[in-house]
Amino acid sequence: MHNYPRELRLLSSGDFQQVFDDVEIKIPDQRILILSRANGLDHPRIGFIISKKNIRRAVKRNLVRRIIRESFRLNQNNLPAQDMIVMVRKGADELGNENLHKLAKKCWSRLNKKVKNAHSVK
Repeated sequence: MHNYPRELRLLSSGDFQQVFDDVEIKIPDQRILILSRANGLDHPRIGFIISKKNIRRAVKRNLVRRIIRESFRLNQNNLPAQDMIVMVRKGADELGNENLHKLAKKCWSRLNKKVKNAHSVK
């Protein structure tokens, strides 16, 4: 069962600020950037920042958010207990739905690898 309850979301500005203040892992890509830090919980949480400057139309912003959220929902059991902020860059709305799904999936696996490497170093 893959659901998307409130506890899987970064809801307050304080939640977002904690990630910005203590970024442990960055997953850069041409279209999105994921900032992440351990959250001390037993599940990942996600938040979005999609500016009007990068994607003009609200319909497109919502579509991008919906597709990445769906990918997160389907992969949440494989993700580490991290707070993640997905920052969408210019041009993400030009990718098709399928490509956006692939991009998100690729970013999740890169995040998993980086978290594993960070833990093995400590």
